[in-house]
Amino acid sequence: MHPYLTANIPGCGGTIKESPEDFLVEEIPSYPPCGSGEHCYLTIEKRGITTLEAISRITAALKVPEREVGYAGMKDAAGVTRQTISIQRITPEKALALELDGVKMLFAERHSNKLKLGHLKGNRFRIVIRGVSGTASRVVPAILEVVGKRGVPNYFGYQRYGVQGNSHLIGAAMLRRDWHSCVDRLIGEPDAVKDEGWSAAICAYQQGALSDALRLFPRHCRSERDVLQRLVARAGEYEKAFSAVHPRLKKLYLSALQSFLFDQAVAGRIEGIDRLMTGDLACKHANGACFLVENAAAEQSRTDAFEISASGPMFGCRMKRPEGAVWQLEGEILERAGVDPSDFDLPGGLRMEGERRPLRVPAGDLCWGASGDAVTVEFTLPKGSYATSLIREITKTF
Repeated sequence: MHPYLTANIPGCGGTIKESPEDFLVEEIPSYPPCGSGEHCYLTIEKRGITTLEAISRITAALKVPEREVGYAGMKDAAGVTRQTISIQRITPEKALALELDGVKMLFAERHSNKLKLGHLKGNRFRIVIRGVSGTASRVVPAILEVVGKRGVPNYFGYQRYGVQGNSHLIGAAMLRRDWHSCVDRLIGEPDAVKDEGWSAAICAYQQGALSDALRLFPRHCRSERDVLQRLVARAGEYEKAFSAVHPRLKKLYLSALQSFLFDQAVAGRIEGIDRLMTGDLACKHANGACFLVENAAAEQSRTDAFEISASGPMFGCRMKRPEGAVWQLEGEILERAGVDPSDFDLPGGLRMEGERRPLRVPAGDLCWGASGDAVTVEFTLPKGSYATSLIREITKTF
């Protein structure tokens, strides 16, 4: 469990996502549609399904290929999400006329270009925490005061590591070119899943009963089944078996490793997350640009104003390095993981160049309210940041 910024303030406990309405996310767009062009910008409200599943339902109903759809952000199945997608060569009237399970059409307007990943300012959240302790009315405002002033630790957190929480381990095995381990990690551990059939399939694999494992794996475990089919046909050829995994998933495993290592950098500097060190690469919150900090004291006033923040590593083969003690800290993270930046220079379109990411982010429009044993928190975060990083400071339960 990663350390908390507000470790000196006890949490109020409680749980989130008890119902979809308890977790509302609304995208803050970078720009409004201009009113003309061949792309229809469609704002949707999805409930209990992922962004990709919502797009699949919409394109099936409109009979258009998914490649003609663009989106600014990926949202998971939990909760209610309002976001915008773009659809080429579809009129706003036709899009708004759709009636689909799990997806409501809210607004449509024409625009001149396709919506692309990252084309949003951030997200607005309204989250209900249920079953909080009687101390909530005292500790919640104290925690929000600290977070509002010092920032939200920019952890990726557990949701980045897959259903079994081990996606980063698959990525690490890929960097080592250890294909046997890649397959082992992909299959996972029996106690990491709740489904009995799924757990039995993992046990069968670990016992060497590959045909039984293939038979037992649930249909939705497509990658596991594809890999096992190759292993059943050609036992011991783990590299060829793992090559059955879709390149998009392989990228996700490598990205999960980057995220895991970045979270360690945040954890290592949590107590001074709002202070710069000489040698830092400071990130400008306005545009994401980074510059080398040659005199930390001289730049601290800009940090206090939340104009800039220290950045951490999304390691890759071309990532810009900080200097001095900062690079020493990041180098120790690499050493513990047994990873060299050059390892990320993978073939087959899997090359990870790396980038910098701020160690903290500002939380805007912070407010909260209580009713019975429930607390509702509202706030905004920049794109690419996770609401759970703020909520965990309040609950102290994960």
